[in-house]
Amino acid sequence: MSLARTLATARRVLAQLRQDPRTIALLLLVPVLLLVLLRYVFDADPGSFDFIGSSLLGIFPMITMFLVTSIATLRERTSGTLERLLVMPLGKGDLIVGYALAFSLFAALQAALATGVALWLLDLDVAGSPWLLLLVAVLNALLGTALGLFVSAFASSEFQAVQFLPALIFPQLLLCGLFAPRETMQPVLEYASNVLPMSYSVDGMNEVLRQSEVTGDYVRDAVVVSGVALAVLALGAATLRRRTN
Repeated sequence: MSLARTLATARRVLAQLRQDPRTIALLLLVPVLLLVLLRYVFDADPGSFDFIGSSLLGIFPMITMFLVTSIATLRERTSGTLERLLVMPLGKGDLIVGYALAFSLFAALQAALATGVALWLLDLDVAGSPWLLLLVAVLNALLGTALGLFVSAFASSEFQAVQFLPALIFPQLLLCGLFAPRETMQPVLEYASNVLPMSYSVDGMNEVLRQSEVTGDYVRDAVVVSGVALAVLALGAATLRRRTN
């Protein structure tokens, strides 16, 4: 890998994103609008909004980054751009990390905007530091980016890329503890939830919601989410194909 080639790839992706205002709106505004809608859904029960809203601060960025990253990377391959790039002295690692850096910048902006609106405009009440909440939100957005880069290698069209959303994200959404405590689930479902990264992101958000200080559980949750994101990025580099037949 080369730092110069990686940064050049990131700059190219950012330049392309700047020319697509609809994608930028999807990345930055949709999670905020969904949180505002949720706040008024639970207008009569602020306590429920605190619990669900803090969890969704991590879930919404993961979903949107997964969709945008998987489709954008697939478009590069189906258009032939990826094949032309890899003919140059550009390794798969340079390409994957460059994409990850570019989308990670938008992921951080998205998480910061959603967290700021939830805390200071929607009155989300958490015991811990807002920075701890933001950290988990950013890590979840990075995980969504990594998953999107990974699954793009197995899709031959944008429609197929979108189909990975219910396959990879929705089961995690159902088992993460958002709808029911994980310990009350059937044993096989509880075991499955223990290996899914979204479960740890929700646990991390709940730690910030309840605890005023950094706990060992919070550190564990953050490490698990970031570790899974790095592992998925490595898999994405290993499975990256030059073109779609």
